[in-house]
Amino acid sequence: MTKKPDCTSAMKKLITEVRGDFPFNVPEANICGISCIGCPKKLLEIVDTELCDWESKLDNHVVPKFGEISQLSKLCKNVRRGLKRNGLVE
Repeated sequence: MTKKPDCTSAMKKLITEVRGDFPFNVPEANICGISCIGCPKKLLEIVDTELCDWESKLDNHVVPKFGEISQLSKLCKNVRRGLKRNGLVE
């Protein structure tokens, strides 16, 4: 039987997956196209701010609650949907 990860490990894994999936390092010219549905640049900024905040908290040994992990996950899921509409993720 596999053991569920603790909240800190789960948050770190979520952050790693999002950083690997979202195009944070893509030049702004490639993000902002002729027609955008929702502003992908602002969506990425929102997620990046949240991820940086949690990385800082984790470095300071703050243990996230399950609800906070769920909330960040939901934000990332919704932003990913917007990025997909703009053709920035598959």
